[in-house]
Amino acid sequence: MHETTYHRPTSVDEAAAMFAEGSESKYLAGGHTLIPVMKQRLASPSDLIDLAKIKDLIGIEPNDAGIMIKAATTHYDVANSGAVQKAIPALAHLASLIGDPAVRHRGTIGGSLANNDPAADYPAAVLALGATIKTNKRSISADDFFKSLFATALDDGEIITAVSFPVQAKAGYSKFPHPASRFALAGVFVARTKSGEVRVAVTGASQSGVMRVPAMEAALKVDWSTAALDKVAISTDGLLNDLHGSADYRAHLIKVMAKRALAV
Repeated sequence: MHETTYHRPTSVDEAAAMFAEGSESKYLAGGHTLIPVMKQRLASPSDLIDLAKIKDLIGIEPNDAGIMIKAATTHYDVANSGAVQKAIPALAHLASLIGDPAVRHRGTIGGSLANNDPAADYPAAVLALGATIKTNKRSISADDFFKSLFATALDDGEIITAVSFPVQAKAGYSKFPHPASRFALAGVFVARTKSGEVRVAVTGASQSGVMRVPAMEAALKVDWSTAALDKVAISTDGLLNDLHGSADYRAHLIKVMAKRALAV
């Protein structure tokens, strides 16, 4: 790794100011992507600004509409939060499936969303639940946040501060993990609001990152059951086709994981 200047700010404003002062600054959350990339010399930030210890970015707060999870909250804390388990059990279940214990104790929800890895778990939950991503500058709806592989609506230097999730009438998540990385070869999050709107989001399978599946949403709006998906055809257009799994295999996994998510 090359030489870099490490910073540990105590507030979001201080972090943003430090970012602006550096010539090529990077925020550090859990570090599971940035540190390996730096080791491979694929990234050379002048300044590393560690967000993990900023108190205002840590915590889980239930509210009338649902639950707010602050950005530096770890996967472990989300998985084991009684408030999350009560409000949106599927979200706690998803967090419990991320990586291994070491990853869950260090990785954060904000870091995962800002990185937007195409096989990460949280993007599926955020998109399916219609969550709102809050930053130090604005609020961004889930539908507007994810742009493409490793790309989001965040401006340079913008910091995710929290994610607000509305409570759903029904929700479930299931994924088929890669046996080594535990990233999703296909992960499906299904959700139905109290008003009857259905959203289905898939991670790990698309060349463009997390995506919704309108055909599944339409079928489940009529009949919230695994049988409703029997006649839904999953197109292979735009699906990943690599050494981990063909596009046909991933299309099959999407359907299987969706049914499992409904049964959770």
